[in-house]
Amino acid sequence: MSEPKAVAKKLEKIVPGVYRYKVMDDRIEAESDAYALVEKGRAVLIDPLPLAESTLKRLGRVEAIVLSASCHQRSAWRFRRKLGTKVYAPSGAENLEEEPDATYRPASRLPGGLGAIHAPGPTDAHYAFRTARGKGVVFCGDLLKNLPGEGLGFISSEYQDDPAKTRRSVRKLLDLRFRVLCLSHGAPVLSGVRKALLDLLRKDRAG
Repeated sequence: MSEPKAVAKKLEKIVPGVYRYKVMDDRIEAESDAYALVEKGRAVLIDPLPLAESTLKRLGRVEAIVLSASCHQRSAWRFRRKLGTKVYAPSGAENLEEEPDATYRPASRLPGGLGAIHAPGPTDAHYAFRTARGKGVVFCGDLLKNLPGEGLGFISSEYQDDPAKTRRSVRKLLDLRFRVLCLSHGAPVLSGVRKALLDLLRKDRAG
């Protein structure tokens, strides 16, 4: 899986210790987003995208790269070669370009204090992550999008292996304690997350 051609240069703080960066992804002709957890000069990258070297250095020592699914390999292997960093991938993930250093399963504890939440639908080996930082942040991978001018919504069914499972995975997120929802395509939802998810599910059922 190729990387986007665009290279991000800016980091946006979402909550203390959680940063977002984004590019216009030429592969899908839409925005793609990635995240970094930073603490005491150490960083964990989630589904990394190309990032300017000077900005990457500002994060500190990258200790791990965590992939939510095989479709988000993005810059992971290049960063592994460059930084000597371990890559964590879901157990059972298919079509990985390289062998990960470690695999994880539901409820695994990952670097950066991330909890792994099995969230099938986009693929079977697809995960969301939760961190307790900022009173709870969830990274939902390809379950949802929040692109400019579109608002919060499901990623098109043509890009989902099982759209019904995607809906069930989103409903499962409501059982978690969190305040911020971070997406792989579009802006994070910074307030009113539970209402936004319930409204989306109701609208989806009615539609």
